[in-house]
Amino acid sequence: MDDTDGYFDEPVAATYDEDAADRFAPEVLDPAVDFLVEKAGHGRALEFAIGTGRVALPLAARGVPVHGIELSEAMAAKLCVKPGGDAIGVTIGDIASTTVDGSFSLVFLVFNTIMNLTTQSEQVACFRNAAAHLRPGGCFVIEVMVPELRRLPPGETHHVFTAAGDAWGIDEYDVANQGLVSHHLDVVDGTLERFSVPFRYVWPAELDLMAELAGMTLRERWGGWKGDPFTGESRQHVSVWERPA
Repeated sequence: MDDTDGYFDEPVAATYDEDAADRFAPEVLDPAVDFLVEKAGHGRALEFAIGTGRVALPLAARGVPVHGIELSEAMAAKLCVKPGGDAIGVTIGDIASTTVDGSFSLVFLVFNTIMNLTTQSEQVACFRNAAAHLRPGGCFVIEVMVPELRRLPPGETHHVFTAAGDAWGIDEYDVANQGLVSHHLDVVDGTLERFSVPFRYVWPAELDLMAELAGMTLRERWGGWKGDPFTGESRQHVSVWERPA
């Protein structure tokens, strides 16, 4: 349904871990793994968009059986050759419609990836797919940004989120359609390279409605993995929806 594979192909997969090195830092990754271990309990976990295994590998090392769904074969191949990667099953497909056998106590989707589904109908389908994989009482966890429209001056459509040295990041908003194209520009060997990815940003209340349509209810919402309160000033949220027992 989505075209994420076209944006996370072999050239991107080859440097993905290096480019996202800050996301591997213990102070960033450990709280996320701690949170997910607690939510998985003694059950299995299914990661939507498992990527190169940034979260799945340490989660599995903590004793949680993990399976993943991943659209990009190149990203999945990077996971498989890492230490412990051969013990994690990966099903190639999109997170809105691909199914795997069995039921899970936890389904999770991190790092804004719900926004890689660029239509509302695909995002709704993703919630329904998550619910279909959950055992009664299981939960669906999403980590995603809060849309930063307050940072846009009236009439403007572009927001610079990175401007350092030889790298720049610019978000281009289509407010009428909840569209967002994230442009990344880097100087590599003296040449300017651009990598642009489309997203559909989504509001917390809209996600709650998607969960309701999928038969789930909101259990908790935090401003981050460390349990910070979610407030009007939060720039991200970690939300947990539950399939009723």
